[in-house]
Amino acid sequence: MQVGVAYSEPAQQLWLRFEVPEESTVLSAIEQSGILKKFPEIDISTCTVGIFGKVAELDGALKPGDRIEIYRAITADPATVPRRVIAGDDE
Repeated sequence: MQVGVAYSEPAQQLWLRFEVPEESTVLSAIEQSGILKKFPEIDISTCTVGIFGKVAELDGALKPGDRIEIYRAITADPATVPRRVIAGDDE
């Protein structure tokens, strides 16, 4: 069956589509994709993954056409993020 694996960094995005055996799991598809070699900084043991935007387990089964997404941690420096003003907040 055909599935996809997607990963994005600020400067680069990659979406691979390929064939996997019917009994493949999320983890086995990620490993088969070769994306872990292309992005060695990915620590799949600590990353969150999803299928079409919904969090998934690494041992989860796949369906034909699934798009596996590898999420990276989003970090923001509080000193560089403007404070959000909430309407009605009179501090």
